[in-house]
Amino acid sequence: MLQFRPHIILLFAALLVLTGCREHAMRKYDPSTIDFQVQYNEALDGCLYPSLILGVAGLKDPMPQESALFAISVTSPASGSILRITVDSSRLNYVTIIQEELPERGKTYTFYPRLKWKYEALYATRQSGLMDLTFTCFINDEQVDVRNLRLNYRSANECLISIRTPDNQNYDFRWLFAGYVNEEHPYIDSILTDILDQRIVTRFVGYQQGEKAVSEQVFAFWYYALQRGISYSSITCTSNPSKRTNVQRIRFFDEVYNSRQANCVDACVFFASLFRKVGLKPVIFVEPCHAYLGYYTDRNRKKIALLETTVTSWVNFPELDRNLDANGRLPEKYYLKVKRFLSEKDQKRYADGKMGYEEMKHAVARTLFTKATEYNQSNYASNKLHFADTSNVAYQQLDVEQLRRIVQPIN
Repeated sequence: MLQFRPHIILLFAALLVLTGCREHAMRKYDPSTIDFQVQYNEALDGCLYPSLILGVAGLKDPMPQESALFAISVTSPASGSILRITVDSSRLNYVTIIQEELPERGKTYTFYPRLKWKYEALYATRQSGLMDLTFTCFINDEQVDVRNLRLNYRSANECLISIRTPDNQNYDFRWLFAGYVNEEHPYIDSILTDILDQRIVTRFVGYQQGEKAVSEQVFAFWYYALQRGISYSSITCTSNPSKRTNVQRIRFFDEVYNSRQANCVDACVFFASLFRKVGLKPVIFVEPCHAYLGYYTDRNRKKIALLETTVTSWVNFPELDRNLDANGRLPEKYYLKVKRFLSEKDQKRYADGKMGYEEMKHAVARTLFTKATEYNQSNYASNKLHFADTSNVAYQQLDVEQLRRIVQPIN
């Protein structure tokens, strides 16, 4: 067996100490003088939001300092020093290198860098977790210091609503709702084909044929949602531990489509995605504890119509389809679920066998569509001045087309 003699071990240890001392003596820059610091935005309370990163990823200009995620500060040891920061890769970012010049000796410089994010990984994040980021500082190619950050990354479904800064300033982030509107989603082309098969409209013309054609296109989307059986689900809670931020869970377009469930915001972004695809201009109206959809009925954005998207849950067409009897008629208990949405004339026609099941569904859908367009009229009229007041963040009129200048589809 190989044995180490005590004097050899002592000699080896002495060599290590001497080597360390020599390396320390060879250092040109003192870490305490450089004072390398890395700070994550305090207002975000240690939480990293994929939705925020993805939503503003298309911005060419950097985010304002108060909205930046990271702040790096160093004190220049000599005029014209070259700073290089290397950020190691993690599950959500690639290796990132930041390089800047430090012109003036003794001056402290602060930078707000953007990391090279793994965008697909950010979008795929559906559960929260922890991540460690390592920042290594080099001055003129000499490694000076290292800083580590541990962050709590959140689900991409978690949308910031507001944050409160350490100095008690409040910032509203509900403009990020527009990031969940995705007119480019790959599902939409096949959905549009299915909608044309309904034969309510023969083609999508946007604003080319006037307000009546706009209304019919919107009704075609409405009827499709009823046929799909999209029902109301109020799940909005998250496990977010932050005391500084308010968040809401929002389903993506494909999640609404596949689960057939949506809360008020989910349904708004689902319909708005379809509207945008065919050239219609949607607006999301946000009030305290509720959101509903609007859309311009003309190309010049002079008139607006409203749509309470949660009304789709008042009737479940797939349930009715599954329970037809052998003659294609609805049993009494299921007919009672839709009877109140039929006029007396249509009730008689259906009872006399002069109205078929599909025609009856169309009549019910028309009634529900009318109710959905009227549902928020009084609220909108009462709150119109609030929506026009840009300082009143409790009431917001989120014009998706205008917000596209700063917010891209998240998925």
